[in-house]
Amino acid sequence: MLVNVKISAELVAEAKRYSHVYHRSLPKQIEYWSRIGKIAEENPDLTYALIQKILLAREETDFEEYPFG
Repeated sequence: MLVNVKISAELVAEAKRYSHVYHRSLPKQIEYWSRIGKIAEENPDLTYALIQKILLAREETDFEEYPFG
């Protein structure tokens, strides 16, 4: 579902810069920052680096079951 939201021009300009560097669309960059902020607020003891690793782990879907034995 798409929703229009008013945000500051400064935030849009900053997100555009980062979106180019990280090869994300502008909306995806803002969503990414939003997810990081939400995780940081819910878990104030986590570092930014750990939050990034959590988000990367959530995106990994190409797992195959490892046969033990």
